[in-house]
Amino acid sequence: MPRLENCAWSCSCTARGRHKAQLRGTAAGLAAKVGEMLSSSVSSPSLTLVGHGARSPGTTTATSSSSSTLNWSQHLVQRVVVLFVVGAFMALVLNLLQIQRNVTLFPDEVISTLFSSAWWVPPCCGTAAAVVGLLYPCIDSHLGEPHKFKREWASVMRCIAVFVGINHASAKLDFANNVQLSLTLAALSLGLWWTFDRSRSGLGLGITIAFVATLITQFLVYNGVYQYTSPDFLYIRSWLPCIFFSGGVTVGNIGRQLAMGIPEKPHND
Repeated sequence: MPRLENCAWSCSCTARGRHKAQLRGTAAGLAAKVGEMLSSSVSSPSLTLVGHGARSPGTTTATSSSSSTLNWSQHLVQRVVVLFVVGAFMALVLNLLQIQRNVTLFPDEVISTLFSSAWWVPPCCGTAAAVVGLLYPCIDSHLGEPHKFKREWASVMRCIAVFVGINHASAKLDFANNVQLSLTLAALSLGLWWTFDRSRSGLGLGITIAFVATLITQFLVYNGVYQYTSPDFLYIRSWLPCIFFSGGVTVGNIGRQLAMGIPEKPHND
């Protein structure tokens, strides 16, 4: 009897141990499954948020293109405003010098109190300066020959000073005839181009600007808008094309300097 009781006791203990082990294993399995479910539920929203936050390549490209277009347009407007103001101011100052020396004569009814010049001179010269200043870097870009000779503002300021000096010489210097003055100013104008430009596009544009501006001036003088004293080249002075040439080179240098570092114009592929 004692042996049977011992065996029964041992069997019952073994069964209880197995039952407890099974319960522990089941609890551990349930805990593991709950942990997996929690981890998957936490990670899935983050993936969803990342998916919503990610941008497609097309959206990024469109945003960058619109931003570059806006920057390019703003810089273009700034360049136009600066060139217009510079051209209008230089026209006022240089035209005043010509009027004081009685080189250029305006009718009394068109003279205003602002620097004793006609009202239409500053806006016309400002518009012409804006067009020329934008044309120079555009031609350089079209020809694939970016102008890099003396590209700093100190050089541009010296070029402006030389141009003002040439214009001052046209009104102040006294020669035996206008031909000698014209040859002198032509040499000075070519020297200005060689010193501050030296590009084929700059030379070609300077000559074209001088030719077109001379034709317009001949037309204006012919129609009595204003006149020159002692004309020797049809209705104007023979040295006037030299002034237009040097002025075109000067404004072109200003336009090139303003165009440095601008954002590239976007292309729609």
